[in-house]
Amino acid sequence: MTIREVRNAVLSGARSATDVCRETLARIDALNPMLNAFNTVIADRALARAAVIARDRDRRRGAPLAGVPVAIKDNICTHGVRTTASSRMLEDFIPPYDATAVIRLEAAGAIVVGKTNCDEFAMGSSNETSAFGPAHNPWALDRIPGGTSGGSAAAVSAQLAPFALGSDTGGSIRQPASLCGVVGLKPTYGRVSRYGLIAHASSLDQIGPIARTVGDVAVALRVLAGADHADATSAPDPVPDYAAALTGDVRGARIGIPRTLLEAGVDPGVSGAVMDALDVLKSRGATLVDIDLPHARYATPVYYLVSTAEASSNLARYDGVRYGFRASASPESRIPIPDLRQMYARTRAQGFGREVKRRIMLGTYVLSAGYYDAYYLKAQQVRTLILRDYDRAFERVDVVAMPTSPVAAFKIGERIADPLQMYLIDVFTVSANLTGLPAISVTCGFTADHLPVGVQLTGRRFDEATLLRVADAYERDTEWSKQLPPILSR
Repeated sequence: MTIREVRNAVLSGARSATDVCRETLARIDALNPMLNAFNTVIADRALARAAVIARDRDRRRGAPLAGVPVAIKDNICTHGVRTTASSRMLEDFIPPYDATAVIRLEAAGAIVVGKTNCDEFAMGSSNETSAFGPAHNPWALDRIPGGTSGGSAAAVSAQLAPFALGSDTGGSIRQPASLCGVVGLKPTYGRVSRYGLIAHASSLDQIGPIARTVGDVAVALRVLAGADHADATSAPDPVPDYAAALTGDVRGARIGIPRTLLEAGVDPGVSGAVMDALDVLKSRGATLVDIDLPHARYATPVYYLVSTAEASSNLARYDGVRYGFRASASPESRIPIPDLRQMYARTRAQGFGREVKRRIMLGTYVLSAGYYDAYYLKAQQVRTLILRDYDRAFERVDVVAMPTSPVAAFKIGERIADPLQMYLIDVFTVSANLTGLPAISVTCGFTADHLPVGVQLTGRRFDEATLLRVADAYERDTEWSKQLPPILSR
């Protein structure tokens, strides 16, 4: 069931929160061995919370997510529950506090059922850098679910939870949502508190929801959004009723299409599905407008300079001293390494995976003396130019449309040995992070291999309502969101 169907069933008494939770855990138990979508399942805690909600009628009545199971990406802190960021460095880390996003979900009646697999420290585009093995795509188990929130997207697609939290630093909510055939929203930077999110790149990271429908995303965002005194970057802007914005009416909406950006490198099956989606919106009264984003072609290199620099700084805290993994004198013993510098070096060499170490080294290089101005500073300047391009575009249009990913889900192992090809997968998603703009991916069709394709809509800062309205109007006219992955017929 969707978020709204679960909540309505629980409030009406047609279903108890305990029954819903048990059925969710049973599906996880049956399908997760094939999907590897969850790193940790917390059945006892989830059932205990469901029992409280089932008993407390007053608590249910005022809760927008009463009895709704939710999966949490494993880089978002949960009090007393292992939070690993899919890394050996944090394999045994148990946070002493909840992330603000988790606090708000539970206050709204949601039931956390587990922590989902992701790329290590949210660095990757395929979920293959996880220290616990890749998650698998429910539409084709030999293919990636996308990254870095691949476990969350796979879990929602396979109906292991009505919705999940992901984090998005360069497309990590939207890209896996696209490849798994679900809806994923990266809110405006500052719209949702980052407190309790294990940092990757602090000026780019944002928490957001993944769900089966646009309506469910709207309900979840209303709960998550709002200022937080624990996060100085969270915005004080008022939070609208996003569900009320889903009128189905897009007459007069202006949708910008950066056609020159789409001319090369996009799979024909993807581009065809996206253009068909735009024709649907045009038939509902929207206007299609050609726009130019001249600096968007630099977004990928800019992103991989800015994000690696910030990652290098953020991951310096994992040194084996304060918390997390610490290397021993030998793998078989717990005898400490007597030399401090050697302990640092071995801890970071053994605790981090290859992709994380690659990005730390890239980031340290671009921040180093003699290279800072040539790389990091220049990247920040181009970042400003990309934002100005979007600001000019929004003088003429309400949203900007393009594919979420240039390709559908590829096979596990197909690109992992070629980092450059992997990085280019992010070509359409990184701009929203560099500019802080909100963006949503909604399923718009399937390739000849019956793999999902997503269209991405990007909007003005703090105008998630318009994005959701346009995406919902499209969803109402199509049946893509109702199609189910083959794993559910097993």
